[in-house]
Amino acid sequence: AMGHFRPRACPTPPPHTVRGSEGLYMVNGPPSFTESTAFQRDSGKNCKAVAFSKDGSLFAWCNGEKVNIVNVTSAELLRSFDLPKAVCLEFSPKNNVLATWQAYTTAKDGTAGVPNLQLHEVKTGKCLKSFTQKKMQNWCPCWADDESICARNVNNEVHFFENNNFNTIANKLHLQKVNDFVLSPGAQPTKVAVYVPGSKGAPSFVRLYQYPNFGGPQSALANKSFFKADKVTMLWNKKATAVLVIASTEVDKTGASYYGEQTLHYIATNGESAVVQLPKNGPIYDVVWNPNSVEFCAVYGFMPAKATVFNLKCDPVFDFGTGPRNAAYYSPHGHILVLAGFGNLRGQMEVWDVKNYKLISKPVASDSTYFAWCPDGEHIVTATCAPRLRVSNGYKIWHYTGSLLHSYEVPLTEEMWQVSWQPCLDGVFPAKAVRYQAVPSELPGAEPKPAQAYRPPALRNKPVTSSKLHEDEPPQNMKPQSGSSDKPLSKTALKNQRKHEAKKAAKQESTQSLASQNAPRSAVPAVTSGDPEVDKKIKNLKKKLKAIEQLKEQAAAGKQLEKNQLEKIQKETALLQELEDLELGL
Repeated sequence: AMGHFRPRACPTPPPHTVRGSEGLYMVNGPPSFTESTAFQRDSGKNCKAVAFSKDGSLFAWCNGEKVNIVNVTSAELLRSFDLPKAVCLEFSPKNNVLATWQAYTTAKDGTAGVPNLQLHEVKTGKCLKSFTQKKMQNWCPCWADDESICARNVNNEVHFFENNNFNTIANKLHLQKVNDFVLSPGAQPTKVAVYVPGSKGAPSFVRLYQYPNFGGPQSALANKSFFKADKVTMLWNKKATAVLVIASTEVDKTGASYYGEQTLHYIATNGESAVVQLPKNGPIYDVVWNPNSVEFCAVYGFMPAKATVFNLKCDPVFDFGTGPRNAAYYSPHGHILVLAGFGNLRGQMEVWDVKNYKLISKPVASDSTYFAWCPDGEHIVTATCAPRLRVSNGYKIWHYTGSLLHSYEVPLTEEMWQVSWQPCLDGVFPAKAVRYQAVPSELPGAEPKPAQAYRPPALRNKPVTSSKLHEDEPPQNMKPQSGSSDKPLSKTALKNQRKHEAKKAAKQESTQSLASQNAPRSAVPAVTSGDPEVDKKIKNLKKKLKAIEQLKEQAAAGKQLEKNQLEKIQKETALLQELEDLELGL
């Protein structure tokens, strides 16, 4: 296989590529963020697709004329294919094959079109095989990580090829109608998860097989059937011991949600299976495995959504409470979990230390359409791309401690379509201890304007009463605490425990006020002291401090302040002290 370079002693974070109407170019990773010389900018406005090899050593792109492959380390152009219409590209896991796809077209007289999926040998440039592949969805064949087998779905059966010999079908998996399949990651033996949709009153099912043992239902490793499924998503864990299945129906019979109805199922290769019980109704937005393969996180339930980490028994381990979120992302080493609200939510992120279940930071990336961890496990990119959003396209690179390190916005008339990190193999970047202190940055944090809640005209001059439709649930550890008795706490004990925790939280709040400066105020959960009188005082103090903030802003903007307004500003330090004392429960 080509391009295996030994990991350097302490590698620098990898570069990222940017594709858009300004062309295609590569940018060095933190800290420099300068344009990379390893890749000559392609200024064409017609770059349709890009692909890195799994180890990051090769990079391919099509520019509307040719499909090119460069070696990223040596900046050398390795291959060029005459494929002006290619719109999809993918490398096989060990860089032996480049797969390309273009739209399938039939001839004017109605005769069949030419094969539109090509497999090219990278080393020689020769075409190993052409297939007809009409749908763009799942266009690319799937390889085992060592390339010993390659599979594709053809007319509802799965065809397997061995050792990149595409002229012989080595095996077929033939069930009544295989709608989808996923190969397991990692070393041999390769396992296959297949989904067969139900028909005529028969249930849908997902089955796990070990390649090549496909001889009837008895040969399956595991089987799970369900009546409610129009489509499924199957997710293998990294160690290939289990699959999570999100089963969705197109419509929700109860009419409660336009997302349809989802259920989450767990299937292990040892034959065990279970339904994951989610304690809040509503859609399942996201499910992700921790790279450690023994835990997974689900984000679910009507807004504000819940997020919960489960173990392999499908028992909850930690519950993040509720919040404005619809996505979850584990860092490559599995140490850190980001919960985020993108799309129709405001881009609030919560960065959690997974080992201790402590909140690290709460950065905000408004209007993001894309999020990705850098392979170094330290940096994150968020982006606003067309066609999802046509305005203010660009991207930001963050450190997980909440610092914004780099920000690029394209000129008004231009668009950005994609940004992607150069991948690295596991082990290139060693895992590091989790940090809490925000790393230094030249840039101010991104501060969205806090949106004012809508108030009907009749209420506009009246005092604001708390009009929350729902109370946010706080995070809670679900692990049975070691050494704690299994006897439930009495009401008083519970109350005292809550008071103690609130005090602790308030203490943390004031030490964290630095960290929360780059979080929107609305996203900071209200901490109660447990005493309504004290809470009222705290609320009033906060109101006064906010008014002072506004006065200071007006003064900074050059407005002449009245005498009484200037006096107000002078009281700030005293008020802050009073607030701190109250919050610390002195």
